[in-house]
Amino acid sequence: MSEIYATLIFLFVLFALLGGSVWIGLALMGVAWVGMELFTTRPAGDAMITTIWSGSSSWTLTALPLFIWMGEILYRTRLSEDMFRGLAPWMRWLPGGLLHTNIAGCTIFAAVSGSSAATLTTVGKMSIPELRKRGYPEHMIIGTLAGAATLGLMIPPSLTLIVYGVSINESITKLFMAGIFPGLVLAGLFMSYIMFWHFFSKGDRPQPEPSMSFGQMLAESRFLIPVLILVSVVIGSMYLGLATATEAAAVGVLGALVLALAQGSLKWSTFTASLMGATRTSAMIALILMGASFLSLAMGFTGLPRALAAWIDQMNLSPLVLILALTLFYVVLGMFLDGISSVVLTMAIVEPMIRQAGIDVIWFGIFIVVVVEMAQVTPPIGFNLFVLQSMTRHEISYIARTAVPMVGLMLLMVVILVTWPELATWLPNNLRTGPAG
Repeated sequence: MSEIYATLIFLFVLFALLGGSVWIGLALMGVAWVGMELFTTRPAGDAMITTIWSGSSSWTLTALPLFIWMGEILYRTRLSEDMFRGLAPWMRWLPGGLLHTNIAGCTIFAAVSGSSAATLTTVGKMSIPELRKRGYPEHMIIGTLAGAATLGLMIPPSLTLIVYGVSINESITKLFMAGIFPGLVLAGLFMSYIMFWHFFSKGDRPQPEPSMSFGQMLAESRFLIPVLILVSVVIGSMYLGLATATEAAAVGVLGALVLALAQGSLKWSTFTASLMGATRTSAMIALILMGASFLSLAMGFTGLPRALAAWIDQMNLSPLVLILALTLFYVVLGMFLDGISSVVLTMAIVEPMIRQAGIDVIWFGIFIVVVVEMAQVTPPIGFNLFVLQSMTRHEISYIARTAVPMVGLMLLMVVILVTWPELATWLPNNLRTGPAG
């Protein structure tokens, strides 16, 4: 019974603070402080300082600001624009034409940014004017962009996977490897949808693109190829065991700076803007992680996670039923919170449950990212919807309707993951041994 009272108190304080527009990180700390004062004899201040310091001094967590900085460098220089222009000649021959640049562009930029919002903003500001000028249907431009931008949450270096790994003390490198195949499969599903639309909506087809010689295509791709090499080096060094996630992130930052310098777009103002952008984002996420670590400690003292895990065990739920329940739970939660907040807020409770049910935590990390991706494009707080609204001036309801097919494909991705869990676990299980993390 005491666990029920503790849960009700935690929820009441949390909703009261969030409803009062308190930052999520501070709200989590506030809930933890109340829990420590009511349910333990340990001084809350001492526990908070000790927990926050031990959590924020993690070597693994160093990868977070470095990967964010790498994405900021590419976002604030002309590298991202040249990357998009280099993609267009190779996509025009596919059924659906240049709509595929939304998918391919988001897939590649996701591999250097790790952020859904940065991916959407970067690719969208280049693709929307070009696709409109060529007569592509507005609903396809916006819908494919809304869905494809969510790949920034799954394809390494995913910031959400870093936060998940830190929250459950799991290898970031293994989580990154687990996200590669599902991310590519989801991108393939998006591209298949574009092809399906092309064959069955003949009235909306734009005029065919003019042909280009192979030499012209290579010339247009002169800045795309270095970015692809950078992505391959960062991800390949982790898979081959040559570098930890943090070391690979440092290589990525150095590579991005070299590419921007070689292109001539790295100025002092660009450098400082990218550094400040990375600092702001990293500080925001760090505050959330600090609050989450303190809340986890407070919940541990109350015994709430253990009680829930025992309750799940007594119910004899199959892993499939538990996954279905968690899917619904995270979809609803994602309507009101962003992906990172959803993960850190719930891991203290959910982790013991999934371990008790025998669910692979690496696989679960990919599952939770797919579900969080859906929340990015569903009202009322789908963050990607607001980003697209600022770029297109359409109503939120219209943008949400254009993204419905993409949400359906993400649900299909959940089914694929449940049916073939090896899609997410094969690469981590065959990871070359090397540096930890």
